[in-house]
This record gives sequence, structure tokens and C-alpha cells, in this order.
Amino acid sequence: MSSKNPVRTAPHFVAEVDEGGLGAVDAVRVSDRKSNLWLDAWRDLRGRWMFWVSAVFILFIVFVALFPTVFTQVPPNDGCILTVQNETQAAELGVPVGTVISDHGPLPGHPLGFTRQGCDVFSRIVHGTGTSLSVGLIVTVIVAVMGIALGAFAGYFGGWIDSFLMRIGDIFFAIPYILAAVVIMSMFLADRNILIISLAIGFFAWPSTARILRSEVLRVKQLDYVMASEAIGVSKLRTMFSHVMPNSLAPVIIISTVGLAGAITAEATLSFLGVGLPANIFMSWGNDIAQAQQSLRTAPQVLIYPSIALSFTVLAFILLGETVRDALDPKARATR
Repeated sequence: MSSKNPVRTAPHFVAEVDEGGLGAVDAVRVSDRKSNLWLDAWRDLRGRWMFWVSAVFILFIVFVALFPTVFTQVPPNDGCILTVQNETQAAELGVPVGTVISDHGPLPGHPLGFTRQGCDVFSRIVHGTGTSLSVGLIVTVIVAVMGIALGAFAGYFGGWIDSFLMRIGDIFFAIPYILAAVVIMSMFLADRNILIISLAIGFFAWPSTARILRSEVLRVKQLDYVMASEAIGVSKLRTMFSHVMPNSLAPVIIISTVGLAGAITAEATLSFLGVGLPANIFMSWGNDIAQAQQSLRTAPQVLIYPSIALSFTVLAFILLGETVRDALDPKARATR
């Protein structure tokens, strides 16, 4: 190469490296709060007054059901007095001997008065709380177990399994569960108890839960992580229990909360119709409401107080279910 024609080297320009963006990335804390469906729902629920009102009321009702003697020492059935017969009773109640207690208003130690049978209204309401909640919880468990099992298998496996299970569900769905419970309870006139009435209600109330879970399973099983689990050879049962069902239970939680309120109402309805729990053995709001019909004109408070207890309890569970539904719905959270 001739010295007369030297090789010219093109100048190189190197831009300064701006590490500001990388610094911002490094500044992100690993401990920043994570985001998932349940955590987001809890953060939403904490700021909703309706959730706290319903939750506190339900906790109070549960406490009353577990510890009724904290609120009243009066026996709900054994302490019934039709007429004040001696000076001891007269001194306790603050009324003269011979006073008729049947359908009487409030007296010392008896803030809500007495029923037609002379039983303490407040004591019967307090002790009836445990009966109503027990039936509601047992029915909810029965409905949830049957609905989840049948809905999950129908939605995930599809085919003839789906068709067979859903046709069974259609048959049960066509039968009004209150009417079916009336027929079943009529067969157990001598042996009616909390378990029998819970089975009578729950055995015919599961189709709605199964349908809802089936629809959710059909959606979840199309997601990428479920298909990836199947692609690497994980068994269908393991995939269903490990990936599909845990991510499909949100609607079931909502419908179970509202369904518990429906079960309490169903028990009261059956007791009101005379085919529920025996009034001389079990304290029940439905029994109290049924017996109060005879005293509606002379002592309306006998009907009003158990009706208020029933209505407020059912309303609390419904409001709790509504708030949980809104909290678990990302679209509903985004609009607020």
C-alpha cells in the first residue's frame, strides 16, 4: 500500500450510556405487595362499610348461637308460666298472684314479654339462633359438596359425563326444593331433627351450585396454565384438583353465602308449615312465628321479634354475599 494513499479511519462516535432507567428498575422493591384475586378482594372488602356491618353482625349471631346462656338464664321451654301461682313468682315478676302471663308484655327479667304458652320470647329467640345457624351451615355444606363435585366433573371431563350429570341436575332443578322437603319431612313425623331437615333441604338444592361451577370450570380449563399442565403429562384428576378447582371456587363462595341465608329461611318456612322441627324440643324462629299467629291481634310483639331476628340474619348473609361478589369481580372493582 502506497504511503501516498494512507488509509483513512472513520471516526467513531460513542453515545453516553444513560443508566437512569436501569436505576429506576433496580429501585423497585421486591417486597412490594403482590397482586392476586384473593388479596385484591380483601383489600377491596376492607374499605367497604357494608362488609364490616354484615360481618360483625354475623359474628355476633354466631356468638349468641354458641353461648346463649351469656344472654339469658331463663329456660326457653321449662320456664313457661301461664299464671302467677305463688308469692315467689309474683316477687320475681313484680306482678300480683293470679296475673295471667300468657301473651303478657315485658316484665323484669323478660324484656320481650311472653308467648301464648307463657314462655319467655327473648329466651326462645336466643336459643333458636343455634338451630337456625346449624341448619343453614349443614345445608350449605351439603349443597357445596354435591355441587362442587358434580359441577367440576361435568365441566372438566365433558362428553357423556357432562351430559349425564347435567341431566340429573335438570331433574332435581325441576323439583321445588321446599315442596320436596315438605314431602320428606312428612315421612319423618316421629324422628324429625336438625340433620333430617338439613338433608331434606340440601339434597334438592344443589343444582344451581353445580351449574355455576360447571360454567366456571369450562372457562378455567381453557387457560394456558391448565393446557400446559396437561401437555407435560399431568393426569386429568391431578390437574383438575390442583389447577382447575382452586381457581373456580370464587362463584361458589358467593352463592354459598347467599344460599346459607336461603337455608335459614327454608327451615323457618318448614317449621311455620308444621313439618319442621318439633316445637316442644327445638327452639326455632319458624315455630315461634307459627305459634304467634294466634296472638297477632292481642300481642303482636310475639310475632314481630322473631321475625326481626330472622330478617336481620338473612339480610346480613345476603349483604355479605353481595359485597364478596363485588370484591371478587375485577370488572366491578375497576368501575369504582
